[in-house]
Amino acid sequence: MNNSKLIKHIVNWLSSYSKNSSTKGFVIGVSGGVDSAVTSTLCCKTGLETICLEMPIFQSINEVERSKNHISWLKSNFKNINSRNINLTSSFSELKKTISDSKNAQNTLALANTRSRLRMATLYYYASINNYLVVGTGNKVEDFGVGFYTKYGDGGVDISPIADLMKSEVRNIAKEMGIINEIIIAKPTDGLWDDTRTDEEQIGASYDELEWAMQELEKNNSSDLSIRQKEVVSILKKLNKQNSHKMNPIPVCEIPEKLRN
Repeated sequence: MNNSKLIKHIVNWLSSYSKNSSTKGFVIGVSGGVDSAVTSTLCCKTGLETICLEMPIFQSINEVERSKNHISWLKSNFKNINSRNINLTSSFSELKKTISDSKNAQNTLALANTRSRLRMATLYYYASINNYLVVGTGNKVEDFGVGFYTKYGDGGVDISPIADLMKSEVRNIAKEMGIINEIIIAKPTDGLWDDTRTDEEQIGASYDELEWAMQELEKNNSSDLSIRQKEVVSILKKLNKQNSHKMNPIPVCEIPEKLRN
């Protein structure tokens, strides 16, 4: 893949979409991970106004530092970038006190997803007051492979410029654009928990393994697989089915015409 041409293609796509939608720029949540670093850099390359939001909620120090370092790097390379640190910890804590049901076994996961939805609401506030687009940071494995995102959280966006790129491809264009190495090599994490659990620990497979499994399924090739390979394929299939409600259009009950008469 020609990384420089790929970057130019995405930047042109972002510019065209903004122009056609009569918007002035982009707003994006920066987490300290490679996906948001690449996406925010692509937005800045358009020359259009770009706001990067840091939205920590009990965030780990390493994630916070990587976010700050990336924003500093952006500001040293682009003039069309602004940033804001919106600490949502107290807002989340207050909401948690109001809605939390400690007797419910799904309480922990529900609260983790609530963090993501609180960030989404914040992104859309800044998008609305500036006439900007909310830019998604999901890659192809997350968005179409395992559905590893929060419905109406980080999945609630206007546009998704890297959603057709595998994680390895995202890393490659990160290197091409000169994004700082500590972000490129950082272990992916969704940042929705009080601990530092990684995506791989939650999913049970690495992004490289999941990419391989997606490609194998596209080839319809399931012969001569090792025990681990079969396990990864099983993980992919299970999560894809389990999270299909996120990836498919919202079901609409269509009313027969005879009932309208």
